[in-house]
Amino acid sequence: MRQKIVAGNWKMHKNAEETEDLLNDLIDKLPNDVEAHIIVAPTFVNLASAVDHLEFTNIGVAAQNMHQAESGAFTGEISADMLKSIGVGIVILGHSERRAYFHETDALLAEKVNTALKHDMQVIFCFGEELKDRQSENHFTIVENQLRDGLFHLEAKDWESIVLAYEPVWAIGTGETATPEQAQEMHKFIRETITAKYSATLAEEVSILYGGSVKPDNAKEIFSKPDVDGGLIGGAALKASDFAAIVASI
Repeated sequence: MRQKIVAGNWKMHKNAEETEDLLNDLIDKLPNDVEAHIIVAPTFVNLASAVDHLEFTNIGVAAQNMHQAESGAFTGEISADMLKSIGVGIVILGHSERRAYFHETDALLAEKVNTALKHDMQVIFCFGEELKDRQSENHFTIVENQLRDGLFHLEAKDWESIVLAYEPVWAIGTGETATPEQAQEMHKFIRETITAKYSATLAEEVSILYGGSVKPDNAKEIFSKPDVDGGLIGGAALKASDFAAIVASI
């Protein structure tokens, strides 16, 4: 059975004190009986304290990004080994903001995936179309190409460490949300694409999250779709009560 996952991407929000306050609030408000894997992704400078703070909870900690090189003269960058050394074993790669603002390509992301897997990390791999792609009805092709160029070099066994996060770029931070039917249609297409490359068995085992303006009032309907296994949550992850309500909807 596929794992249900709700991950909160905090982006560039929350200083050290605010991070501790939000973590305490999450510990207090998150349901204890949910079967989903709960993950939070604070900023780099607060990862180590978050790992320590959540040590005896069921909440995992992810990094929002990492560099593809093992080490070197890459000022300001963070390596997989550095993350592992502080207890972070999950990394988000390919988020639309990294692709757009930092010009990360599928080829670069393939390198990052390789490095993460080499260090036994779990990867939450993000991808999705822009509004112009959806309007031109090119969205399936864009998603297929992102999967192919970013992940289809992997062996089938490597997919045990891959979680997919479909995020229609036009629905991130805009207040717009893909309808539950649109999310299901794309998630189903993603499984069919993986089936064609690997196998139906592998495709059925991969968790596919939806990311794009998920809120407490729409989470349950989105999560109810058969090929949606949870969410990668942005803005709503910054308020403990909203995030807890979304987790309870899984």
